[in-house]
Amino acid sequence: MQEDILINWSPQETRVAVVENGVLQELHVERALERGLVGNVYLGKVARVLPGMQSAFIDIGLERAAFLHVADVWHPPAEGETIATARHLSSQTPIEKQVFEGQSLMVQVIKDPIGTKGARLSTQISMAGRMLVFLPQDDHIGVSQKIPQARRDELRTHLQTLVGDAGGGFILRTNGEDATAQELADDVAYLRKAWQRIRDAASTLPPKSLLHQDLSLLQRVLRDLCTEHTQFIKVDSQEQCAVMLAFCQTFMPATAQKLQHYKGERPIFDLFAIDEEIAKALGRRVELKSGGYLIVDQTEALTTFDVNTGGFVGARNFDDTIFKTNLEAAQAIARQLRLRNLGGIIIVDFIDMTPPEHQEAVLTELRKQLARDHVKTMCGSFSQLGLVEMTRKRTRESLAHMLCKPCPLCQGKGMVKTPRSVAYDILREILREARQFNPKEFRVVASPKVIELLLDEESQHLAGLSEFIGKPVSLQSESAMGQEQYDIVLL
Repeated sequence: MQEDILINWSPQETRVAVVENGVLQELHVERALERGLVGNVYLGKVARVLPGMQSAFIDIGLERAAFLHVADVWHPPAEGETIATARHLSSQTPIEKQVFEGQSLMVQVIKDPIGTKGARLSTQISMAGRMLVFLPQDDHIGVSQKIPQARRDELRTHLQTLVGDAGGGFILRTNGEDATAQELADDVAYLRKAWQRIRDAASTLPPKSLLHQDLSLLQRVLRDLCTEHTQFIKVDSQEQCAVMLAFCQTFMPATAQKLQHYKGERPIFDLFAIDEEIAKALGRRVELKSGGYLIVDQTEALTTFDVNTGGFVGARNFDDTIFKTNLEAAQAIARQLRLRNLGGIIIVDFIDMTPPEHQEAVLTELRKQLARDHVKTMCGSFSQLGLVEMTRKRTRESLAHMLCKPCPLCQGKGMVKTPRSVAYDILREILREARQFNPKEFRVVASPKVIELLLDEESQHLAGLSEFIGKPVSLQSESAMGQEQYDIVLL
């Protein structure tokens, strides 16, 4: 697998595309005015405690109060206690006995505000470095579960020796498996220094203050997205390339050689038709190479994928046609999850397969593709209804929610009433108004299609209504109005 990272920078927006073997797999967008909050540390003020929900609303200076659940209230383990025991005791203690209104509380954002929901918080602070995660309120030493079991004990002992008795817990990240002692020591020093700055700020700043801001998208690209498979990182801004180079030289010297300033005349995203792929990622229908297609529907509660054969008839028999379409769909679904940054509950409706071995092969392929995802995913088996249920961790807005907003005409329904339905609504509204008021005339202001229908096919009904109420009804076309919009003016 060959991976390239392309960065398109402008003062108002940064866009990062991760391309594998020439195909766009991930897109990350950060806007100067809408920068994500995950990882930020605030000195919050408890606004309300809700015993019935076992949660509290914390004012951290944002438009909406943030949300703290009792399960996210952290108390370091007492002597002799395990982390699991401490966490269990904390969650069993009612929240009203742990926090109170008006209290100042150091909190960290673990989920960005999404839709109508405020940010989700935790009182356990964690700070990610290049190779380590620092837990300043804990003394746990851990190793990523993605590292083979055979090496975990050895690495844990090595890390324990390196950290010493200075306090605080550390977790070794996956990309720190082969790190040298010096690289780990540098990471430890950087994280301890950052934590000291947070503590100093907490003792001097007032409540609702930002104590620590997570790295920018450009820095997170270097820390989280750049792997051993990455060939190069191309940036179309010389200034930002220099900033990234300085960050690399300080924290990850080996990555610096992969960094390049893109000087081409064509926009950098034109190299792999990235903008065209983004446009496709905002649509409901995803075409498969075989002729099949996916229908993607995203709602507040869950996202659904519906697989269809379309025009694919290339296999020898019907079962093979279905099997090959589902296999290709499994690859496409994993890619769409990353590209669209879909999270939460996901339901996949594959085409029904009779042979059990076909079902198992499709599930194996889906799980294999999901394993390449940076975000944690869990995939179940086929249910009795033939559906595959899965979850993907949601920490920020999806691509569609970030780049789009609900249509002002249909209000996000995806459909609008027909001109005839609107015309009948108007006739009913006129009759309702005539029973309450006594104007000289009713004037209907509506979209051209509705007015045209009232003048033509529905003219007889309009004339009958006018005669019934004993008042004239005039019509006025307004091109700026949507199909469902209308006004009835009493003259």
